[in-house]
Amino acid sequence: MIRLVIFDLDGTLVNAYPAVVSSVNFTLQKLGFPKKTAYQIKRAVGWGDKQLVVQFVGEELAGEALQLYRQHHLKALETGVRFLPGSRALLKWCRAQGLMLAIASNRPLMFTKVILQGLGVEEMFDQVLCGDQVKKAKPYPDMLLSICRKCKIKKSETLFVGDMTIDLNCGARAGIRTVGVATGSNTKKELLELKPYKIIDSINQLKTLIPLA
Repeated sequence: MIRLVIFDLDGTLVNAYPAVVSSVNFTLQKLGFPKKTAYQIKRAVGWGDKQLVVQFVGEELAGEALQLYRQHHLKALETGVRFLPGSRALLKWCRAQGLMLAIASNRPLMFTKVILQGLGVEEMFDQVLCGDQVKKAKPYPDMLLSICRKCKIKKSETLFVGDMTIDLNCGARAGIRTVGVATGSNTKKELLELKPYKIIDSINQLKTLIPLA
């Protein structure tokens, strides 16, 4: 029986890569660096925005880069985010089944809220926990375990869904059944190597993996 489904956000429920690419390249240009390809940036996400910019500008310029990135990103998210196919319908289906829903994202809470509010789904989630709200973000298990405690749901009644190896590692460390969805930054082959509970090609397929009472 599953009572709680925890989702990663980027690459799992939404496609925010256009906004991320735009903000990274804006930052790089401002600091005199050459632009990166969308693929290079997509492969670098998932560890929080500070780690994202550090990969491209180094530690010395990280503070300045992060400030530039965040200022630009607030505007970029207004037009650079959309639901991945089937995501909105899946969330509605989960709610109709009486499931509790949560978000576990390494994004800062500020940007996560902008995305959820912009897409009109913030009220669908019982808990939203982000990387800047915990001492140790993903791949550490703290975020998932905290959500389970706050929702008062057992780990055995919880499913976690993410698109990256960092998500699968997080779920494994938390002892929570984890589903990898091959719609994000990591390839299906990379996800399969970690042997999660299940791998799906589309979020629509999640319905078949949720045993209900």
